[in-house]
Amino acid sequence: MSSKKTIAAATVLAGAFGLLASSASTVVAQEPPQGWFKVCSKQEDNDICNTQNIVTADSGQLLTAINLIEIKGKINRSIFQVSVPTGRLIPAGVGMQIDSNKPVKVEYGICFPDRCIAEAPLTEELINSFKKGGQMVLTSVNFQNNPNPITVSLTGFSQALTGPGLQQNELEARQKELEEAVQKRQKEFEEKMKAEQEKAKAGN
Repeated sequence: MSSKKTIAAATVLAGAFGLLASSASTVVAQEPPQGWFKVCSKQEDNDICNTQNIVTADSGQLLTAINLIEIKGKINRSIFQVSVPTGRLIPAGVGMQIDSNKPVKVEYGICFPDRCIAEAPLTEELINSFKKGGQMVLTSVNFQNNPNPITVSLTGFSQALTGPGLQQNELEARQKELEEAVQKRQKEFEEKMKAEQEKAKAGN
């Protein structure tokens, strides 16, 4: 690949990462609305679609984000990404198991201050395994050498992948619902923690 093409590809991927980052920062609810959805945008001469599923803890912390990024146009590239929290053992990568199939390792590509991203080429074989599967388990290993498996349902994946991407108004409505859901869960989490602290004080 020439230096100009390399720079162009890097620019498009930066746009794809931006699409990922904006989605991951706002679309973070595990309870309804949830599941697989697709967001598409145009970056210069390229169309970028990101089919994704994001799972968070009750506190709102990101646990896992799955992204299938497809770039078509002047640059053509398909990337599979798994985002996990920081504090991971890098050599371990992220283990991915679909149903009872043999687990495969997805190598880490980059870490940001708030998350680490493992990535691999998005192949037809991988897409077909998602379409046929019922669920997948993604396992990262934290700095204490403890595996952290996260189960993600594959229900609705095919519809999201082959269907149209969310329109801007649909995305904004979804983000608003998800933000409200996260705020509600965070409030419930804080109230639960406060109740446990009061209970512990009463027991002393």
